[in-house]
Amino acid sequence: MTLNTVLEKLNALANPETVVFKQKKFGVISNNALGIYHKDLKILAKEIGTNDALAIALFNTNIYEARLLCSKLHSPKTLTNAILEHWVVTFENWEITDSFTMGLVAKSKFAVPKILEWTNRNAEFEKRAGFATMAAYCMADKFADNTIFEKFLPIIEANANDDRLYVKKAVNWALRNIGKRNKDLKKRAIASAKTIAVSNTKSAQWISKNALKELQNETANSFDYPRAIYRT
Repeated sequence: MTLNTVLEKLNALANPETVVFKQKKFGVISNNALGIYHKDLKILAKEIGTNDALAIALFNTNIYEARLLCSKLHSPKTLTNAILEHWVVTFENWEITDSFTMGLVAKSKFAVPKILEWTNRNAEFEKRAGFATMAAYCMADKFADNTIFEKFLPIIEANANDDRLYVKKAVNWALRNIGKRNKDLKKRAIASAKTIAVSNTKSAQWISKNALKELQNETANSFDYPRAIYRT
């Protein structure tokens, strides 16, 4: 499928009212947007299939939904550091940040390096990209051992006072997902949540309370990754 064909399909799906609705309902503020729901982009992506060249061409159109579609067409295996750094500085809201980090970065060889780099950034959505990648990596890599995730916990604790909405939500998300990997990490995540609770900032209190509510619930989802190592 050619770039022009895809752009025609995107324009056919466009609805300016959707742009306004997504902003009011979900806080998705986007530039140069057509107004297309994520579910419709997923259907189109499935029709097209993996295509790195087309993905890059779509990103370069500077159309918001074309960039979202890029995140669904590019292969995680062929990512480069240059591409990721080119992308991350353009992230303008949680939707596009999470689409790239969950669909691509967390599944790539760059997952851990980018977690360490991006969580140390200042820009709101670059920092969110780091924590969103962390949260997604918890489920994407079923073979990583506990030591990797234990190294993430001090990073979470250090950033728990960031009161920016989309940063604190991603910090909380990452903490909860670490705790859901296995019973040992659950104990460590709960301990981190209690450490965070010592801080009097609103963001830290919210992160701690929300994480403990889920992780201390007996019915909470709990996996056993990596199963071969930590099964008792």
